[in-house]
Amino acid sequence: MNRLRRRLLLAAGIGPPAWIARAAFDYPRVEPHQLEFPRDFGAHPDYRIEWWYLTGLLDAPRGSQRPRLGIQLTFFRARPPIDPANPSQFAAHQLVLAHAAIADPLRGALLHEERIARVGFGIAAVSAVDTEIEIDRWRLARDPAHGVYRGRAQAAQFTLELIATPTQAPLLQGEHGFSRKAPYDSASAAASIYYSEPQLVLQAQVSVDGDDQTRTGRGWLDHEWTSTLLPPHAAGWDWAGFNLDDGTALTAFRIRHAATGSHDESWFAYASLRAPGRPLRTFAPSQVRFEPLQNWTSPRTRASYPVAQRILVGARRFETRPLMPDQELDARTSSGIAYWEGASDLLEDGRTIGRGYLELTGYAGPVPGSL
Repeated sequence: MNRLRRRLLLAAGIGPPAWIARAAFDYPRVEPHQLEFPRDFGAHPDYRIEWWYLTGLLDAPRGSQRPRLGIQLTFFRARPPIDPANPSQFAAHQLVLAHAAIADPLRGALLHEERIARVGFGIAAVSAVDTEIEIDRWRLARDPAHGVYRGRAQAAQFTLELIATPTQAPLLQGEHGFSRKAPYDSASAAASIYYSEPQLVLQAQVSVDGDDQTRTGRGWLDHEWTSTLLPPHAAGWDWAGFNLDDGTALTAFRIRHAATGSHDESWFAYASLRAPGRPLRTFAPSQVRFEPLQNWTSPRTRASYPVAQRILVGARRFETRPLMPDQELDARTSSGIAYWEGASDLLEDGRTIGRGYLELTGYAGPVPGSL
């Protein structure tokens, strides 16, 4: 299975082997355009990579002394560089990858599992009409009548079933959904189409080693697609998506510069704040800064991650605090990377004001170009 996974990953464009015919075409470049829903809830198969990234924190059951849980359910669609005219039913024209994870402080380490398969054969499928993507009985689908998402992942050690109900309109990141990943004066085409659905109300059934739990919480969904996400000299990114208790949504990310040899050097940055009933505020790179507050070293990859950070957005100073330090997701056999994806609290002036996720990539090695 690991060998097959590696071959499928190579087919996605990370160093294709000789048995794959190179396509005589270029991936389309994302350009600013007006998003149209519900069409853009669905897949965009011409582009190289796309993902639906659902994260959340689940409260402890009422009357229980158990800690909160962090959850992640992510589906990727990847278009390998295979000639679209190739008639073989075995040609991997589209791949589906999935990650599912549970962060439980009682265990102290992330429970996670992965899936990867080519589209077809009744194993994996993705819809261009609306959000509907599945692989090996893992699934994420949106009900077009009510906008509610239903997700499911059945892993060896855990099962996760959830309902995510939107409470706000989609949040179009960047310039009406066009999200730059490089400075305005850069020649790099690095950009994506990117929207979020923050402040999701979560209802979840979680079973870990036969222990069934019903929980509720708050979640966040990112949907993003691109052909060139990072410029060639980028080392990786730090990303934050937080639901504030007052209904505000905070998004912030920075692209780190590989040439400096320092994880603290930002090459590009962005942030947005949307408060209920108010227009979206976006912030220029000079108004956004990430400052490490706490580092944790993985016993598996030996990578050192800044798992707690101070995030400066305009005049506001936020701090993140991880639910637990070990939230590294080692996906080197599927998407080719190990990264830290951590359920966290958000603080301001020493007071907890929200919760969400902090993502850290490029600390355990280079980020593949397709991601």
